[in-house]
Amino acid sequence: MPRSPHIVFAGGSSPGRLYPGLAIAAHLMQRIPDATITFIGGDRPQDRHLVRAAGFKFAGVPSRAEPESLLKAVRFVTDNVAGYWAARWFLKERHATTLIGLGSASCAPAVRAAVSRGLPTVMLERDVVPGRVTRWLARSVTTVCAGFSETRGYFPSAVSLTVTGNPARPAFEHLYRASRLAESSPREKRLVIIGGTAGAGSINEHMPLALARLRDRLAGWQIVHQAGEGQLQQTVARYQVAGIDALVVAFIDEIAPVLFASDLVVCRSGGTTLAELALASVPAILVPYPPAMDYQLVNAEVFSAAGAATVIDETDLDSPLADAFVEHLDALLTDETRRHQMAANMRRLARPGAAANITNIIYETMFNTAARFAA
Repeated sequence: MPRSPHIVFAGGSSPGRLYPGLAIAAHLMQRIPDATITFIGGDRPQDRHLVRAAGFKFAGVPSRAEPESLLKAVRFVTDNVAGYWAARWFLKERHATTLIGLGSASCAPAVRAAVSRGLPTVMLERDVVPGRVTRWLARSVTTVCAGFSETRGYFPSAVSLTVTGNPARPAFEHLYRASRLAESSPREKRLVIIGGTAGAGSINEHMPLALARLRDRLAGWQIVHQAGEGQLQQTVARYQVAGIDALVVAFIDEIAPVLFASDLVVCRSGGTTLAELALASVPAILVPYPPAMDYQLVNAEVFSAAGAATVIDETDLDSPLADAFVEHLDALLTDETRRHQMAANMRRLARPGAAANITNIIYETMFNTAARFAA
């Protein structure tokens, strides 16, 4: 009797990379109910919690990002070699059927191990500009699923690549489809500021200052600010000093309904964030994260060119970030017609079938490869 498929997701290292994997895993369970699904990667507590909360198994496999200095080079080599052999053993002993790499350095040892064992291997690339790991491994994997059509230009024609769109969390898919049937009702306008644990510092610092200068523009607006863990108290204090009434939280657990009932968002521009904004059809002021500028700025420019967002490049400012926030917010808080047009443009960028598209590719890749081996 043949074994049921065992599908392994590798990597993560951030919610923005892990959420797409969880969305695809949910689709795979609907498509292949008897499948076993396991996530493997660096043993971050946050990753383990998110995976298990979604109902899937998690196993830690060593990995390390490219070293920032020569002193860390030894750990880079030893951890990734250990990760490769640990992943290779795991894939063999647990009878893995296929592997999906979620991007970033944390998936590299497992992807290399899967390729060495001849397993069908799919990699996800969520940004316009592919990361080093994806570029390095693209020629050896079975196929690459890209979130943006512009990504094609970064790979040679020999690489198998399909533009699928970026998967969003299931709640965004469900609300997107429901919103097409629902009638809108009058409500208070809402501005959402999305910070995060990493990279939220400058947004948290400068947004209260900017809103204090725009006090006369805020009538009728509710302000919701996600500050990120470890930055809640400081951000609350800044709003108190600025005299601005804002709901400040460390993390918004159910962010999909919040964004679907919002009129403007200020946030970073990772591929997953942009995919979810498009489904929510909410115009945005995008502030690419400076250490990730090489890809977040390009992502943001795609949405800006489509008329769905405006962009602030922190690395190219001659004045404080608060000044740029004032300029962009002043142009949008009172211009409802422009916001509605931006929302319509944002909706045109939505790819509600992205997770299903990738699920179909994984299914076909897995079973077509099995059929070839059987023949």
